[in-house]
Amino acid sequence: MAGFVLIVVAAFFVPGIILRTKSIASGRKGPGLFQPLKDIIVLLKKGSVFSTTTGLIFQIAPAVTLATIICAMLLLPFAEQKAMLPFEGDFVLFAYLLALGKFFTIIAALDTGSSFEGMGASREALFSMLVEPAFFILLATFAMFTGYTSFSVIFNQFFVTGNDYVMIYSIIGVYLFIQIAMVENSRIPVDDPKTHLELTMIHEVMILDYSGFDKALIHIGTYLKFALYGSLIYNLIVPAGWNIFLQAGLFFTVQAFFAIVIGLTESFRARNKMNKNPKFILTLSAIAWIAFTVILILTDKLA
Repeated sequence: MAGFVLIVVAAFFVPGIILRTKSIASGRKGPGLFQPLKDIIVLLKKGSVFSTTTGLIFQIAPAVTLATIICAMLLLPFAEQKAMLPFEGDFVLFAYLLALGKFFTIIAALDTGSSFEGMGASREALFSMLVEPAFFILLATFAMFTGYTSFSVIFNQFFVTGNDYVMIYSIIGVYLFIQIAMVENSRIPVDDPKTHLELTMIHEVMILDYSGFDKALIHIGTYLKFALYGSLIYNLIVPAGWNIFLQAGLFFTVQAFFAIVIGLTESFRARNKMNKNPKFILTLSAIAWIAFTVILILTDKLA
């Protein structure tokens, strides 16, 4: 339960930290730390407008997407406390809960009947498909490393395996989770949430027809997903057996670090050309595959 609450609290601050980092890096005063939350409150007070060309799928997609993210949060542990719904192989359900939410976002964009939104949906589906192997190979690496297939046990046993290479795998895992999070949340270098150039828009073009309350649900889901990936990074670098209050402080420190990295990346890194994105995403799978192969060699499971 503690992990769930901490993710929700962290989601309040992550988008604001990203904005402040980008503002400072570009020499601007920029919006305040809580500006994203103020925007959410404004949207929640407004009604939603639906086009006559849309159907039920378009109307329920924001709520379904948010629900899948909340369900995925129930599978993540915190410190020595197990997740609220732990079981063997729960990381598979975790991945496909997020995939289900993205699926509804994609078909909702198609439901508008707009070729413009269909273009964004096609690109979003492609990038999600390409990044999925990187996530599963990385989690398979951790499962092989610890001998377990549940998030709660993998992260609990990660630092007690006695393996001399645990720090190397932590660094690789942190790097890949950051990159996967940026792909899944449609950020630079794959996408730019602030762009208005029609030919390069991906995620933003998919939600152009949303307004008011429904758009607020979409933004809340995005913020929770950021904090969710930040929680994965935290579990990889902080041993589970430390003091619970120290753990809580480190959790928010890691989330802030994650947000600052995203802000700096978006400030100093150019967006990829569209035809370069598949190569960039597949590189993540290659790195994860190298880590998995090394694990097989070290555990004498590769003949």
